[in-house]
Order: sequence, then structure tokens, then C-alpha cells
Amino acid sequence: MFELLKTEGAARRGVFTCAHGTVQTPVFMNVGTQGAIKGALSAEDLENIGCQVELSNTYHLHLRPGDQVVHDLGGLHRFMTWNRPILTDSGGFQVFSLASLRKIKEEGVYFSSHLDGRKIFMGPEESMQIQSNLGSDICMAFDECIENPAPREYVKRSVERTLRWLERCKAENARLNALPTTVNPQQMLWGINQGGTYPDLRIWHMQRIAELDLPGYAIGGLAVGESTETMYEIIEAVEPYMPKNKTRYLMGVGTPSNIIEGVARGVDFFDCVMPARNARHAKLFTWSGTMNLKNAKYERDERPIDAQCDCPVCRRYSRAYLRHLFKAEEMLAMRLAVMHNLYFYNKLTERIRQALDEGRFAQFRSEYSERLAQRAED
Repeated sequence: MFELLKTEGAARRGVFTCAHGTVQTPVFMNVGTQGAIKGALSAEDLENIGCQVELSNTYHLHLRPGDQVVHDLGGLHRFMTWNRPILTDSGGFQVFSLASLRKIKEEGVYFSSHLDGRKIFMGPEESMQIQSNLGSDICMAFDECIENPAPREYVKRSVERTLRWLERCKAENARLNALPTTVNPQQMLWGINQGGTYPDLRIWHMQRIAELDLPGYAIGGLAVGESTETMYEIIEAVEPYMPKNKTRYLMGVGTPSNIIEGVARGVDFFDCVMPARNARHAKLFTWSGTMNLKNAKYERDERPIDAQCDCPVCRRYSRAYLRHLFKAEEMLAMRLAVMHNLYFYNKLTERIRQALDEGRFAQFRSEYSERLAQRAED
């Protein structure tokens, strides 16, 4: 499932294998919430920009078209025509984001659909059943994502309940994988570490979920209100207690600098809506820093977005043309910008892997971690 090839400090270089292929790690997963990238990128586009893993959303696909529909059509891979690995989240983050519409109990969560207000119940078993219908390679445990900061006593009760939910997830995942009608009987369940910003609760929870011997583990509940420094401190506190021979996933994070710093702290998998969301607002990532293409200074700029980038967009189009598309509110603007940003993120992790292979990750981190967080000067 996961082979650790080498390390440099806490940074790890590995290979993850699942039913739909192998993944070179560290890796950034491209987020296709409803089975599609916002910005009109197709499965073919994802292949062309180097995407290794696509991530889809359990909650949204349950609402539409319905996970049973996807199951009956052969699963999410066939539905999307995507033949590489897929990870599905559990719906737990949506429970967090729909705080005003939810009620959390031991059996699970009752909440109202953001689409039509209809009442929905989701517990560990229901989340596993939905993800089994989707047929993803990696299904995430159903958990509660806690807002930071949160009262310690609430966080303690929450992580204890999340542990009990994980035990139920494991049993249900095993049951579903054994059914003859299961889309992907090799689906793997990954656990999620929670505990807010309390290092001791994080460590306790990580120790308990590690005992369940799952194929992978995620750190959840970060980048939801705490400072970047606090996020890094929590990762550093938890990392020593994460199994060395299992994959590690930092959920919903983040900027290029966050990814470099996450790798430096022992993380293998990343995902974030940021590159696509920023692109749709003309905010692009380059090897010199960030840029806003709507700025007037790009009106006659014939250069590509980034002269160091060899993505399909930078090979063909100018900054001036892309700025025009955004100002004219043409749909092509979003498509090209999203393509560039996702290519950049996939290339970033590729370059991180190369640096690890060559024993120069520390040098790469020193050169790029701060630079990529700054605004590009030109």
C-alpha cells in the first residue's frame, strides 16, 4: 500500500499503491467536489496537467446525482471517465460548515440540505455506504471537524466520539468490501486525527486511532481559524505518533508554502480548493510569487503568466489576453487560469519529489518556501 523510499529530516519520499494505480508522494490532490473541477476542467485535462489523485465530496455527490445513481452507473471512476486514484472525503467537513443546520448526536449528525432544506441523517455507517457506492480508492472516516479555537471540554468529548465513530467506520468498510455488489472491494479506509489546538488531545487521539492499524491517517481540523504557526505546531506534535509505514494526509491545506512546510514536517498527501478558487478570481501562482491578472499593468503584457512554467496555458497565451478574458467575463478566463494553477501545484509536488530524490529538499525549501508566499514583483 505504501512504501517509504527515503527521508530527509522529517520529509518523506514514497510510493502509494491502490486499485487504480500508484501515486508518487508527496502529492497534491486536485479537488473535484461534485465530480468536476470548478473552472471547466475535464478528466482529460487533469491527465494532461499531471494530476495523480482526484478528490470528490461525499456530501455533495450524495445530494446529486445521488450515490446510488453513481453506483448503478459503475462508480465514480467510470462516471467521470477518470482511471487514476480517487479519494472521497466523509462529509464531516460539511457537517462543520453547515453548523447552523446540524445537530450532532452519538449515532451521527442530523442536518438540512443546503439545496432544498430536506432533512438528512449521516453517521459512520451511512458515510461508508455512500463512499462505497462511489467506489473511491480511499474513503475517509466520518468525523467532526471542530472550529478553532473551541473549549477544551467540548473538544475532548468530540474526539472521544470521533474515535468511536472510526471504530464503526472500520467495521462497516470491511462489511461493504465483502459484498458481491461493491464497486471497489479494495477501497481503503483512512482515519482522521482531531483535537483542535490542544497538543495533548491530538496526541492521545493519534495514539488511539493508530491502534486500529488503518492503511493511512490524516490530520484534520486545521486551517479552520488557527494561525499558521499554530497549525505547524500541531503537525509537529502529532507527527511522531503517526505510523511511519502508513500514508499521512494534511486535509484542506493549503498555499504552496504550506505544502513545502507540511512536507518538511512529514506529510505525504495534500488537498485544497485554493488554487482553483483563486484562479477563478484571476489570482495566479508563479515561481516568483503570486499575481493578480486583473491589474492594469498587464493590459499590454505579451509575456506568459510565468516564463518558468511549461503548462499548456503559459506555452500559448499572454498575460494581456488572459487579463482581457477576465475583464470581459469570458468563461475561458477561468478555465485557463484554473488549468495553470493546478498545473503549478502538481509541478510543485513533482519538484519536491525530485529534490527529495536528490537529497536537496532543505535547499529547495530555503529557496522557495518564503518566495512563493510573496507577491511577484513583475
